[in-house]
Amino acid sequence: MVNFNTENPESLEYANDILKQTILGGIKLEGLDRMRITLKIELIDSSRPPVRHNLDLYNDNQLEKLIRKVAERMEIGTSVIAASFSELTECLEKYRLDEIKRQASTDVEKLRLTEKQKKDAIGHLKTANLLDETINDLQKTGIQGEKENALILYLAMTSRKMRDPLSVICLAKSGTGKSYLMEKVAECIPQMDRKEHTQFSGNSFYYFKREEIKGTVFLIEDLDGAQAVMFPIRELQTKKRISKTVTIKDRNGQMRTITLIVEGPVSVIGCTTKEKIYEDNANRAILIYLDDSKEQDKRIMDYQKLLRAGMIETHKEHLLQEKLQYMQSVLEPIKVVNPFAPLIDIPKEVFKPRRALPLLLSFIEAVTFYHQYQREQKADEKTGEIYIEVHPEDVEKAIHLMQDVLFRKADELSGAAREFYQWVTDKERKFTDPNLNKGKGFFARDVRAESRIHPRTLNRYLNELTEYGLLQVTGGNKNTTGYSYKLLKKQSIESLQKSITDQLDKVIETVWKSYEAKEKKTSKKTKTAKLQDSKTVVGQ
Repeated sequence: MVNFNTENPESLEYANDILKQTILGGIKLEGLDRMRITLKIELIDSSRPPVRHNLDLYNDNQLEKLIRKVAERMEIGTSVIAASFSELTECLEKYRLDEIKRQASTDVEKLRLTEKQKKDAIGHLKTANLLDETINDLQKTGIQGEKENALILYLAMTSRKMRDPLSVICLAKSGTGKSYLMEKVAECIPQMDRKEHTQFSGNSFYYFKREEIKGTVFLIEDLDGAQAVMFPIRELQTKKRISKTVTIKDRNGQMRTITLIVEGPVSVIGCTTKEKIYEDNANRAILIYLDDSKEQDKRIMDYQKLLRAGMIETHKEHLLQEKLQYMQSVLEPIKVVNPFAPLIDIPKEVFKPRRALPLLLSFIEAVTFYHQYQREQKADEKTGEIYIEVHPEDVEKAIHLMQDVLFRKADELSGAAREFYQWVTDKERKFTDPNLNKGKGFFARDVRAESRIHPRTLNRYLNELTEYGLLQVTGGNKNTTGYSYKLLKKQSIESLQKSITDQLDKVIETVWKSYEAKEKKTSKKTKTAKLQDSKTVVGQ
């Protein structure tokens, strides 16, 4: 009777009527051209000590030596032992192949929809106010507030199927809910299209299979855990592929060089509290700042209390997540052409416009891509490639969503420092009184008396505002009282916002005028063609 026990992969057991063989440490699944194992061989119902031996079962010389050794120790025939080893080898070969298949099958399976599910999903994508409906659905999946930020994240993840996917960095102070928002939106994307990671080692990106991550959303809970792979991430975003040349030993023990290539593009969604540290990556991504207001705190805490009280219908949240996943599944990779691109300009105040403009254009294309079932498919006359065109509505919606993002890219201050400056310059602040401390200005302790800001965080804000000329050091001592500060002329942030808004509104207006003129021209041509056709018919 043959028995092969695989319950413990580190101690596989094979037994027949005569011998019991234990594979100590299991068997390596990689390298099908060899089967190196450590064997413990025992004679059943015998007190003889077991034989332990390390060998490659595919090495005939090693196997013959072991057969003779076991026959001598156990005092049984070599033919019986050889037959036992042959059966063991067959069992191990089958086990190894089965394990390789099992591990391959544990990868997330592709989401397969029924015909009804496909029809319903396409029907949802044909909804008139698709973006508004999507916002409502996202809010009902457990996301509290953050309507525009959640939609930007969702559209960025949707762009994974496009030629130029979008990446997003969520910025906020610790404990605001950055990871929660990212994870909640990601749950509305099919699982096979997303990869969640906490930390990466330096070369981890180079050892994916060539097209394993192509069109994938990478979710990074904290960019601090991905510092080692910031360079390959930037290259994947910019060049759409990465490569690394390494040396390996071939079967003959000779060193040779191979090139590892990993194809993109990918969409990277990350969270961090440190805006300045990841500036190079931030230039290639949409930056969204989370709401840390008291009202948002209340919304989140109310939801948390209802959730713990069992008053939230979580099954409905899951149904909405499935609905959005199905909608994502029926979106097909298709080329998006923007005929209005020459008319779209970045506000002149935006820093690094060469990075900002492609982000805005890609976001507009992402909005069009999401509306693909509402856009007419056209074919390129030269190549025959199918594509859809951007509609002025897509431009308008995209610009409205990106308006705050572009404003942040035009602001010389970091988002956190800007919020602190707005708070400091509020009329309700008592410590900005010019007569405070006998006219010497305010100290850090005066700020902390009105707001419980961590001393190091406060020091960072004060230094940044001083560097940009919004605060002036008026005295004090670093080691005793600390420096004293006074506000210089208040910076008019409203004028910057108005300037950016006006420029973007002008872009939208220009796009609509161009579209209407084109439609009018097309309509006129159509009427002329119909008139000529009717004259031809009458002449005949």
